[in-house]
Amino acid sequence: MRLPVMPPVSPMLAKSVKSIPPDALYEPKWDGFRSICFRDGDEVEFGSRNERPMTRYFPELVDAARTELPDRCVIDGEIVVASARGLDFEALQQRIHPADSRVRMLSDKTPASFIAFDLLALADIDYRSRPFIERRAALVDALVDAGPRIHVTPATTDLTTAHRWFGEFEGAGLDGIIAKPLNVTYQPDKRVMFKIKHERTADCVVAGYRVHKSSRDAIGSLLLGLYKDDGTLASVGVIGAFPMARRRELFTELQPLVTTFDEHPWNWAAHMAGERTPRRNEGSRWNAGKDLSFVPLRPERVVEVRYDHMEGDRFRHTAQFNRWRPDRNPRSCTFEQLEQPVTFQLGDIVPGLG
Repeated sequence: MRLPVMPPVSPMLAKSVKSIPPDALYEPKWDGFRSICFRDGDEVEFGSRNERPMTRYFPELVDAARTELPDRCVIDGEIVVASARGLDFEALQQRIHPADSRVRMLSDKTPASFIAFDLLALADIDYRSRPFIERRAALVDALVDAGPRIHVTPATTDLTTAHRWFGEFEGAGLDGIIAKPLNVTYQPDKRVMFKIKHERTADCVVAGYRVHKSSRDAIGSLLLGLYKDDGTLASVGVIGAFPMARRRELFTELQPLVTTFDEHPWNWAAHMAGERTPRRNEGSRWNAGKDLSFVPLRPERVVEVRYDHMEGDRFRHTAQFNRWRPDRNPRSCTFEQLEQPVTFQLGDIVPGLG
């Protein structure tokens, strides 16, 4: 492979802001795997945000790059899996699997798409020093005949349209807006763009904890639950960003609530019957060998958390601690309190997607 920009490359990043800034180009914030695609003829490589190769997990995108992209190019974008219900991040996660046979099967069953949003190189030209508005124009021109697996993200300079997208597109599984200064150059691993994400609060039951990796008398994370209509407690996510001193205080505070699994709503018999609960000694797909077992607590304590959006019945990202709610009855912590986005079709955002 001989390109003016060679792998690996760290992608340009965005910093979080509370509101959509003026005087920028606005794009939907896609919820997938950030990836930079390198193509030199038949040689194709997809690199991840942390510069690791992802090529073997998406053979359908390798084939698509050879037929839908310019012969020699480097393009920044997002790998997503689209479904009739919107973006499916859980299906996307399943693609990171060591067995090639399973990857091939899933590439047919849940094929991925690549959403392109920046151009780093084309033919022998390195575009990284050029302003973004110029890179965007060259990207649109270079991918004018792309599809059905590769698409250019929609974009607008109209602030009113960006606010409308922020409200509507969440219903298709997107999680906010990216604002890019028009004249910014491509700066790997620098937070020179802006991201605006939905932020909401929810009152959750604390149903367990995991100990900290460096101290057995400190909390690593708290496991959160919400009650379903049938009265069962669903596992919805975790919080874990506490100073070490507070982690040790919490460990002591929670000891009176420690119980056995037999007396806990997330007991192993329920898990074996199909309930989605945190699993004992379950390994993490993203961190081999990580122990996801937990200490069960009587579900008596309520915490208010901040979150951006849900994926099914779980928080898509790690929730953030807001405050304790001693005034709340744990049984009142139900899914009914959560805001439900208006349904929106991916095909109305990018024709042919979904």
